[in-house]
Amino acid sequence: MKTLKQLERLRKAHKLIQLENTGVPEEFAEKLGISRRQLYNMIEYLKEVDAPLHYNRKTNSFYYSYDFDLLVNVSVQVLVKNELITIYAGNTLLKENFYSARLVHGTNIS
Repeated sequence: MKTLKQLERLRKAHKLIQLENTGVPEEFAEKLGISRRQLYNMIEYLKEVDAPLHYNRKTNSFYYSYDFDLLVNVSVQVLVKNELITIYAGNTLLKENFYSARLVHGTNIS
């Protein structure tokens, strides 16, 4: 469930950046419920996916220099054991591997 929480934070961060309502880094991190270091890791990730992210010292807020949209879609589907066996041709998976695989494949960040 840690991944879901991280994706939700990313979605919230994106919305605050769009609204130019992040505040200084300490405030932004607090709004997201993370440390300042984690915030900078998230900012680094956004820049890696080519987000035009900048900081305005006059308004004390992060902002996008042009229209940028980040779609974060999460899909969680519960399957019973028989359905899993059918889908994976009789191969069984450990629960944690299954959930990780479903979260990775059900997540779309573009």
